[in-house]
Amino acid sequence: MRIEEIVKTIADILKGFDLEEPRDQERYNPGVGPFREVQLVKEVAKRLTRQEVSSQEVVACTHRTPDMSIRTVEGSLDADSWALEFKIVRPFGDNGNIAENWSQNLLHPYEGNVSLMGDAKKILGLSEFQKKGLIAICYEHDHPKIDLEPLLSSFELLSRCVMCIPLGQRVEEKRPGLVHPIHQVVRCVGWQLEDQSP
Repeated sequence: MRIEEIVKTIADILKGFDLEEPRDQERYNPGVGPFREVQLVKEVAKRLTRQEVSSQEVVACTHRTPDMSIRTVEGSLDADSWALEFKIVRPFGDNGNIAENWSQNLLHPYEGNVSLMGDAKKILGLSEFQKKGLIAICYEHDHPKIDLEPLLSSFELLSRCVMCIPLGQRVEEKRPGLVHPIHQVVRCVGWQLEDQSP
């Protein structure tokens, strides 16, 4: 499995789930946009399990660390197994107001922090997985009111140049037409952590 295939599959899963008009909590508008990270990752794992990715059936499981593991049905933890960490990027709340501290899920450059950078440092040490990746699930208006490119580019710059995280090239998929009035587009962004073995 390649990171490109994982990102595309997750974007398709999020779009399909959104069409069901789900609610994480009754007080929020329907759609995947308001879902909390843990609930969303569990739903993605459930839907990803037994789907074909790269013409292989996979099993996805949620954990405390990593957020999700993916492996082929035939294999155990081998070269086709992944450790993935997820973060949600949601500049606007369910009410349409700009959320406080919405960018910190990506940009806090401290090991042990709950940002995607801290998570990257954490999973780099997991020896039982051959492949490791980071996924940012980003929500935007149909015509973005806040451009997420500066955030994503800053994340990449800080990760590579300050935190020395072996971040691969960015891969992304967009799925417009979500049912939520604010979170109308989901952008699934992924990076594979490059192998550091000698």
